[in-house]
Amino acid sequence: MSETIEREWIINGEHRTVRFALLARLLDVLRDELDLISVKEGCGEGECGACSVLLDGKLHLACLVAAAQVDDGAAVLTAEGLGAEALGSRLKQAFDEQGAVQCGYCSPAMLLGGFALLTRVARPTEQQVREALAGHLCRCTGYATIVAAVQQAAPEEAGQ
Repeated sequence: MSETIEREWIINGEHRTVRFALLARLLDVLRDELDLISVKEGCGEGECGACSVLLDGKLHLACLVAAAQVDDGAAVLTAEGLGAEALGSRLKQAFDEQGAVQCGYCSPAMLLGGFALLTRVARPTEQQVREALAGHLCRCTGYATIVAAVQQAAPEEAGQ
């Protein structure tokens, strides 16, 4: 029997108690224990970005994070939680309007990457968007529509 550990996290704005195997990756806990299927396993080596989540406001690759290293009280945001945020809703709408979603495999991580950028930079340049999404692989749309969607979702004024 493998040793388990318990943590209290804020998952998509909701306080949750999570029990998992001591050696579990954050990716596995989110998908297998919490049914947050927007977090995908692509490469399992941190090279594709499909498993991106925001952990305490910073973008992380969940396949590279040991769940036991995530402290009690940590805030984890997945694509499922973006709709609760005005910026997240705007971003989802912009992805739809720009045709930035095709197969949908990379989309959740791209949304989170765009969200993380827009929380730091109100009106990012094309280069800033491309840099923020570096490491996220998309083979369907290419990046032009994704970059356009992130820029479209940028708040018109600070604080929106």
